[in-house]
Amino acid sequence: MEDSDKIDVKTMDDNDYRLKKSLAKIKHKIVVMSGKGGVGKSTVSVNLATAMAMRGYDVGILDADITGPNIPKMLHIEDEAIMSGEDGLVPVMVPPHMKVVSMAFLLQSKDTPVIWRGPMKMQALRQFIADVTWGELDFLIVDLPPGTGDEPLSIAQMIDDSNGAVIVTTPQDVALLDSRKTVTFAQALKMPVMGIVENMSGLICPHCHKTIDLFKTGGGERAAEEMGVPFLGRIPLDPNVVLGGDDGMPIVLQDKTNPASLAFDGVVEKILAKVKEGR
Repeated sequence: MEDSDKIDVKTMDDNDYRLKKSLAKIKHKIVVMSGKGGVGKSTVSVNLATAMAMRGYDVGILDADITGPNIPKMLHIEDEAIMSGEDGLVPVMVPPHMKVVSMAFLLQSKDTPVIWRGPMKMQALRQFIADVTWGELDFLIVDLPPGTGDEPLSIAQMIDDSNGAVIVTTPQDVALLDSRKTVTFAQALKMPVMGIVENMSGLICPHCHKTIDLFKTGGGERAAEEMGVPFLGRIPLDPNVVLGGDDGMPIVLQDKTNPASLAFDGVVEKILAKVKEGR
């Protein structure tokens, strides 16, 4: 028993070393979270990462939603695969400056479910950081599944020096209730909260160009003010954003003049400013 215990400890130490070594090459780590599903968290992650890459930053996207990985579809790389290299797993490259790792790259087919309990998810996430040759990155965007369960908790513990969490919500009271819980979750784990993004904040009519508040508006800003965290901006509801996600063409790349694209750019500018401030 004593010998096997020593081996287990040595293996764990080696895992921790590889994890820290990989993270040390990444300047900034941003975790994108949501209190509930369906608020467009992955859409926000993809557009923020793409907008940063378009500015010349080297960006990685870690799709941490093990059972529902959507990032490859939203970047039109769902048919790609992670390769094995001399120094570890090689992430999928996306021009101009992005690297992506997702469970979707390891599944036999698009319809294959991942039926795993928490410990297996945690091990996969650890490998996606420690055993992947991310290399030198300016930003790593971690797209988490909704809620405050296994994956968010594991990432918060593994990436204990993140710049903070970007919390995505929609204006409805139910979504705001869950987003407030997510803020409290991050604070309990001593993870800085970079701010709240209010997604689907009003539909811009394609005919009259006026805004229709389908899901209310302003709730995200009020929640941020009440909880004492920054408000990063509102993203309007636009069919082109949905079509871009389905076609693997993020709106910030598809149409720079689109109101949603401009809104994402505004969020990125606030994030970059906070990073420069050391927050």
